[in-house]
Amino acid sequence: MSVRAIVGANWGDEGKGKITDLLAQKADVVVRFQGGSNAGHTIINQYGRFALHLLPSGVFSKNITNVIGNGVAFNVPAFTRELKAIEEEGVPAPRILVSDRVQLLMPYHILQDTYEEARLAGKAYGSTKSGIAPFYSDKFAKIGIQACELFDEEDLKEKVRNICSIKNVLFQYLYHQPVLDPEELLNTLHEYRELIAPYLADTGAFLTDALRAGKTVLVEGQLGSLKDPDHGIYPMVTSSNTIAAYAAVGAGFPPYEIKDITAVTKAYSSSVGGGVFVSEILDPEKAEELRKRGGDKGEYGATTGRPRRVGWFDCVATRYGMRVQGATEAALTVLDALGYLDEIPVCVGYELDGKEIQTFPTTPKLSRCKPVFKTLPGWKCDIRGIRNYEELPENCRRYVEFIEKEIGVPIKMVSNGPGREEIIYR
Repeated sequence: MSVRAIVGANWGDEGKGKITDLLAQKADVVVRFQGGSNAGHTIINQYGRFALHLLPSGVFSKNITNVIGNGVAFNVPAFTRELKAIEEEGVPAPRILVSDRVQLLMPYHILQDTYEEARLAGKAYGSTKSGIAPFYSDKFAKIGIQACELFDEEDLKEKVRNICSIKNVLFQYLYHQPVLDPEELLNTLHEYRELIAPYLADTGAFLTDALRAGKTVLVEGQLGSLKDPDHGIYPMVTSSNTIAAYAAVGAGFPPYEIKDITAVTKAYSSSVGGGVFVSEILDPEKAEELRKRGGDKGEYGATTGRPRRVGWFDCVATRYGMRVQGATEAALTVLDALGYLDEIPVCVGYELDGKEIQTFPTTPKLSRCKPVFKTLPGWKCDIRGIRNYEELPENCRRYVEFIEKEIGVPIKMVSNGPGREEIIYR
């Protein structure tokens, strides 16, 4: 078999967790390949409502082996808390493998993230203060800590001394904060070693063997195309690559194994944090109305709880997001949230310096763009409970088909509710 990637086409929070949870029913392996506990996937199933941050979305299925790949920013305490929380809700203990090459997100990463946001003040990047940017900075500066390094005590001591010598210059002289204690840091790493030792494995080899044996593998991304550090709205992006192509690197299998790419997009737009958001609803009352109706409990971050910015569907941004993901199909989510509207604006182009464009520009140009809207008729009814596409109201189907034509990717799934089974296949 091959690999199916489930990724976000926009700014994140598109509903990838639900789609992964649904498709996992017929899969053998589910893999997280990038990101950390800075964003969450909300899932509703027979066990209840969950917001997963590090655990793969396959943990609710007994048939699944869940893999945390080498590309993840692995927060050990967050992992253990999350695992304990789902088991306390009656979820059977999932099978989990963690890459022995995964790097550890440390408490000092969270401190540094918090200190840096405070230092930047009004020019901050809107970080969740989860330590993600300092973590990936350290990874590429070669002062990160791989899980496998926890088991060589002398090398670990030397590494800790080196890390403290670098971090303490920043903490003392740039941030004017207390310095790190090497002994305390070493003790923390010993605790982490005990917690994760049972889960560590050569997951790259495991995935290669699984694919050779004909297993079905799902890889799920965090955030979306427009938060990618190379292809997104830089610098208001995350610090790991959010596109499907990176799954091969962050999980450890050959790139040619990725055959299907499901890019998830909402029936409207939403975004957490800062950055240019062309189709944003600027009227506070209209924005709050859509925010309250979106998702299963409104448009509020699964990790931070902060209100998401909301906007109308953006064909330009989504078409671009589908392209950089290499999407072979799309899943359209939260369509049910729009049932209250008489008319639904859709952003079909951007006005840049007096000219209309259809392509998604670089960030400096994007900041000068204004939305060009086309208004479609609403369907003015509740569509939850419908399972056959032809039973949707005519205007609802026209809305789906208009979006499909604009983004140039077939919409194979339409989500009309937050539950696992609230899905329409096309």
